[in-house]
Amino acid sequence: MVADEFTRLIATVGSRKLPPVELWQPETVGEIDITIRRDGVWFHEGREIKRQSIVNLFSTVLRRDENQFFLVTPVEKLKIEVEDVPFVAVAMEVDGTGASQRLLFTTNCGDHVLAGSENPVRMGQDRGEQRPYLMVRNNLDALICRSVFYRLANLVEGDDEMYLVSDGVRFPLGHMLG
Repeated sequence: MVADEFTRLIATVGSRKLPPVELWQPETVGEIDITIRRDGVWFHEGREIKRQSIVNLFSTVLRRDENQFFLVTPVEKLKIEVEDVPFVAVAMEVDGTGASQRLLFTTNCGDHVLAGSENPVRMGQDRGEQRPYLMVRNNLDALICRSVFYRLANLVEGDDEMYLVSDGVRFPLGHMLG
């Protein structure tokens, strides 16, 4: 990727205006038959939501309270089902090397996320398998998709303890790749 393009994408990080869902405490609480599958595909009443603009809109009002996920507005809070995590990191750009390396991820909902102290990369468990995750925002994670993870594997450092570096932060990967 050309450095100018990376710089342009970095400038968009955090610039997306999101509703303050963490501040909203609506009195009406219920459930809606929406499921986000492990692969990041959204379903309503068993049918795939095919309009990406609708998925992107819903993703902006998504909130995690403890281990439950909700779509939240100022007047209503609706519980939804999330099989693993709500987002998938589908692309990654790399700038720099070593300690100055920066990893910029793009989610299936169009978020640009710079891995760093506020958006750590971590290894987690899903159905007994180790999987890589990225914090997107407000306790909402993205699964790093397989093709992006293979690219990440080429950036792993360390011998005994394997780790990644982005934006000056070291993210331990343990023995997952060892």
